[in-house]
Amino acid sequence: MNAATLENVCKSFGQVHAVDNLSVQVPAGSVYGFLGPNGAGKTTTIRMIMNIIRPDSGRIEIFQDGQIERVKNRIGYMPEERGLYRKMTVRKVLAYFGAIKGLDTKELAHRVPYWLEQVDLAGWADKRVEELSRGMHQKLQFAVTVINNPELVILDEPFSGLDPLNQDLLKNIILEMRNEGKTVIFSTHVMHEAEKLCDFILLINKGKSILDGRLDEIRSRQSAHTVSVELDGDAGFVERLPMVRAVKSEGKRLDVTLTDADTQQFLQALMQRARVRAFEVKVPSLHEIFVNLVGASDAQDS
Repeated sequence: MNAATLENVCKSFGQVHAVDNLSVQVPAGSVYGFLGPNGAGKTTTIRMIMNIIRPDSGRIEIFQDGQIERVKNRIGYMPEERGLYRKMTVRKVLAYFGAIKGLDTKELAHRVPYWLEQVDLAGWADKRVEELSRGMHQKLQFAVTVINNPELVILDEPFSGLDPLNQDLLKNIILEMRNEGKTVIFSTHVMHEAEKLCDFILLINKGKSILDGRLDEIRSRQSAHTVSVELDGDAGFVERLPMVRAVKSEGKRLDVTLTDADTQQFLQALMQRARVRAFEVKVPSLHEIFVNLVGASDAQDS
């Protein structure tokens, strides 16, 4: 079952195509990253999922229901623009939003202290929101988002403003939620945040899908094209081999980008010319995949 389905969704603002014929299926029980540079269309897509703005065309379903209002109580949404009552205490803010989401007094008595502990704000429970740092404010906003135990959690740039320790804290909570069978969609333009979290990714640029699928399969497909080698003697011949697209020196090692040639053919070509001391098919980072594909997309559009 899919927690969310988008089919051929389009949204324009004047002459700007913010989202252009976007289709994606988010499996239930997964962490799905909406990735892309600033202005790619991530936030617009999330706002359409939440029915804050309507698509110009296309179809959106949440839990196989095309009417989001019928399933809104099963969703937790943290927008990019944070908004909490600054004069209220941390404890009261959490209880207030929990009550709005339908929690009774007994449930609040359990969940408010539980989530204050989870996001490491128990010691700040009776402080006003305006006394919190930006990172603390961010963690409180997250607790507000999930206090009603939603099945689908949608987070727009959830890690902005957090130091590395609190980034890890939030990541661990998200993974626990996934392990409990919940679905998490989050947007980011910082790839290392997504790399440790995502089961699936959607890479968006200028409103269009560039890449969509399971992260481990995407990385394995990309890895066949980059090889790290170390040779004895002069390696100047490498860049002249017909299957080589580019060569980058890293100390004694060469990072070689291949065309569609098989890596074993490349290895055989090297062994005919030099002694091979090291040969490793590289698995690219998500950052490298992002830079290569977004750069290629921009070049095609220019």
